[in-house]
Amino acid sequence: MNDRLRPAVRSVAVALTIALVGACASKGTVVLLPEPDGKPTAVTVRQGNTEIVLDQPYAAAKVARSLDAYQSSPQAVEAQFGPALAAQPVRAETFVLYFVENKDEFTDESKRLVDKVLAEVARRPVPDVLVVGHTDAVGTDQVNDALGLRRAETVRQALIALGVRASDVQAISRGKRAPAVPTADGVAEPRNRRVEIIVR
Repeated sequence: MNDRLRPAVRSVAVALTIALVGACASKGTVVLLPEPDGKPTAVTVRQGNTEIVLDQPYAAAKVARSLDAYQSSPQAVEAQFGPALAAQPVRAETFVLYFVENKDEFTDESKRLVDKVLAEVARRPVPDVLVVGHTDAVGTDQVNDALGLRRAETVRQALIALGVRASDVQAISRGKRAPAVPTADGVAEPRNRRVEIIVR
């Protein structure tokens, strides 16, 4: 993942979080923030022939007449970039609910996740919820598309019944086209019989 610095400093975030603030015509700061789930991330910062790899939380680079690496801290980031970070939208959260084979009925474990989904929806001022239905590889595309949509619509209706506004929830089906666990056609894999709820 590379970040090319030109006269106007810019930041590209692909599967990582980068705060780029203080950008003017020839200077700025790039700070690699930690991922909420703790996964490692990295970004390469270039200016002219100089290149610095930021690969640790709060690793930073100052861009001015030269490119200089330094180590920032949570406190320094908050002090310098607090308002900009507070203005960022809340990250999307994904929840996966599993179904009993060939039904639109949740497994017992999945039933217990519904409260977490509702809490995530409630903490967003303008929630946008996408419910995506999936199936295993048993049956035709047409049958699985319909089953995936029925599962997604079941979840959508359940969320609406629990207080989520209908206009905030959309249901779609991927059928057997996006398996969590790739299998041969005709294989009944329980982990593929699922609905993903993406709360944005």
